[in-house]
Amino acid sequence: MGMEGFHIANGPTADYGGSLTFSVILTCIMAASGGLIFGYDIGISGGVSSMLSFIEKFFPSVLRKMIMHGPQTSVYCLYDSQRLTAFTSSLYIAGLFASLVASKLSKKIGRQAIMLLGGIFFFLGAVLNAAAVDLAMLIIGRMFMGFGVGFTNQSTPVYLAEVSPPRWRGTFSSGFQFFLALGNLLANVVNFEANHIKKWGWRLSLGLAAAPSLIIVFGSLFISDTPSSLVLRGKLDDAKTALLRVRGPDADTDGELKEVIKSVEEAKQNEAGAFRRIMRREYRPHLVMAVAIPLFFQLTGVIVMAFFSPILFRTVGFGSNAALIGAVILGAVNLVATSCSSFTLDRLGRRPLFFIGGVIMVICQAAVAWIMGAQLGSTGAKQMSHGYSVAVVVLVCGHAAGFGMSWGPLNWLIPSEIFPLEVRSAGNGISAAVGLFCTFIQTQFFLSMLCKFKYGIFAYYAGWIVLMTAFIALFLPETKGVPLESMNLVWGRHWYWKRFIKERKDLLIQAP
Repeated sequence: MGMEGFHIANGPTADYGGSLTFSVILTCIMAASGGLIFGYDIGISGGVSSMLSFIEKFFPSVLRKMIMHGPQTSVYCLYDSQRLTAFTSSLYIAGLFASLVASKLSKKIGRQAIMLLGGIFFFLGAVLNAAAVDLAMLIIGRMFMGFGVGFTNQSTPVYLAEVSPPRWRGTFSSGFQFFLALGNLLANVVNFEANHIKKWGWRLSLGLAAAPSLIIVFGSLFISDTPSSLVLRGKLDDAKTALLRVRGPDADTDGELKEVIKSVEEAKQNEAGAFRRIMRREYRPHLVMAVAIPLFFQLTGVIVMAFFSPILFRTVGFGSNAALIGAVILGAVNLVATSCSSFTLDRLGRRPLFFIGGVIMVICQAAVAWIMGAQLGSTGAKQMSHGYSVAVVVLVCGHAAGFGMSWGPLNWLIPSEIFPLEVRSAGNGISAAVGLFCTFIQTQFFLSMLCKFKYGIFAYYAGWIVLMTAFIALFLPETKGVPLESMNLVWGRHWYWKRFIKERKDLLIQAP
């Protein structure tokens, strides 16, 4: 359902600010850097969990299983430890609550301030982690980092969607996933180097998380808030200045500002209880997507693969250093795929990328399940040959490439662009909370699932990818090039969702 060239009847065109300026590019890059902390954490958590010095200090029971590993101990179960998974998952339960708080707080202090607070919280957590002397201190630090992730995950995608020109929104919004992938790659490189420092390399890995948090802190200080957020708080002059800053000093921003003010006024009329409001029938498609998109994002399996890739690669026979190199390669593939998607999101559209990525991921997951089942067996007692071990790494990288060009960037883009202003903060808060809750569940139980499902865990994720691809085909309309203020028109034309959307007689979609 292509939407290029449509306009609102009896009113000004909605396609404002189509040209790019250096200011909007710089602003979006600084805002998108919010993905760095999430990506760095994803990479660093799995990496330090495979470092012997880290395991020896905080998880000695895991080290004993590794040393005493015999034919009676399944290779799939070596890392099955609730204490180890609590280290990883504690961040995400904290992030869940933080994202819900951020959705309310952003109305009062703005999205730019929320990103700033997120960077500060993450910095404090990184310091605590680097200085940790026991598991309790480690988990407290992780929870501080969780507050930072929750704040930035809620605010950054919305910031990018509200500042970007409509025709370039996909490209700029995918910047969050680009920086997430970059953070993940940098973390894997740090892990590889830190692993050579036998006693305190893990402290270096965890402590360097302060670096991306400082980038966000200082970056937030040099960007203005979004025009929508400023108008919502009654700062009309600042909103006009912010628009001129990102559209160019010579741009005619009066029409766009009027549309923003109109959207804000409508939102204020319906402001009471945004979380209750989004439960109403007319917001049913938005609510479904707020839950389904981040849920399916997690069920691609890529997050737990990224977290535990060093552990996964050790499971199939690689040593510690080789496993960390494999994680670096995986992060690099994801970064390249995400970079490529940035140039296709606003050309091919959202739906084609979902389909292409889904096919690639299903093939790779099914192939990994077959190889591990045939080579390791149900107990993992068999020895996997080097050739098949390399094949597993290649297939996992293929899965990461399929993810990086589809669900990776689109998980952040779709929720950031589909919500009407009156429920935008609430909708993105729900979306971020669902994503973090699912990450918590998966990181808490993935190693146990690997122990129980064994190689079948990859077939499990492949099945989910088939289901989510069918869901996208049936229920997600194309949103390429549609201004945020006119997004409701897309839902009003969808074969299923149109029954929930209130008709607007003053608006008319005209096809090109």
